[in-house]
Amino acid sequence: MAAQRGRDLLLKVDAGGTGSFTTVAGLRARRLAFNAAAVDVTDTDSAGRWRELLAGAGVRRASLSGSGLFKDQASDAAVRQLFFDGVIRPWQVVVPDFGTIEGPFQLTGLEYAGNHDGEVTYEMALESAGALSFTGA
Repeated sequence: MAAQRGRDLLLKVDAGGTGSFTTVAGLRARRLAFNAAAVDVTDTDSAGRWRELLAGAGVRRASLSGSGLFKDQASDAAVRQLFFDGVIRPWQVVVPDFGTIEGPFQLTGLEYAGNHDGEVTYEMALESAGALSFTGA
């Protein structure tokens, strides 16, 4: 597979919970991270005192983040309202030539910044709030 352009990685939100996804506009950077907590089951009988982990146990989670410029009033307003309402909504991450990850996320951080000689920027952070699905490209 050839290298992919970072700008083709899309972050979309279903702000109204209606099944209609809108691309969050103006993003310059996006990130998706998956994590799983390990469950340590090591005991005195563990071979060579090596740590043992319990397969399939622990909590899995995904984190989404993005930063960029405000360019689209509708998606900007939707993101801001989701934060202030504290609601959980479906989000999608579209990874080119890979697939789409979709599931419920809560917007847990929203930051605005701006220099006197530059544009207003924002950063947002989201945490998964349920099971995620993957659909291959």
